[in-house]
Amino acid sequence: MKTCLECSAKIFGREDKKFCSDSCRNAYNNKINKDSTNFMRNINNKLRKNYRILAELNVDGKSKVSRDKLLTKGFDFEFFTNILQTKTGNTYYFLYDQGYRSLDNDYFMLVKKEI
Repeated sequence: MKTCLECSAKIFGREDKKFCSDSCRNAYNNKINKDSTNFMRNINNKLRKNYRILAELNVDGKSKVSRDKLLTKGFDFEFFTNILQTKTGNTYYFLYDQGYRSLDNDYFMLVKKEI
């Protein structure tokens, strides 16, 4: 007899079942997938916030915005997921598919990568 991975109750039904209920399955997966430390949770929250800000300001896939507008919304320039260096020497900072690069006069070009 198999037992539930979350609560160790006996499992009835299909042979390949691992959990006795949806709530046990959800609880087990939430436990496994949670951020293991406050440090990780804080960084992931900052990345998510930065991504939401860029997505909100860059509806058309390409736009221009001032540094002040980004800072007012709470954007943190220290947190991004990757850097893209173009052949022309431009440096883009990305949060997943949303990116930005510095322009003159404290403006930024926002772009969206087609995935």
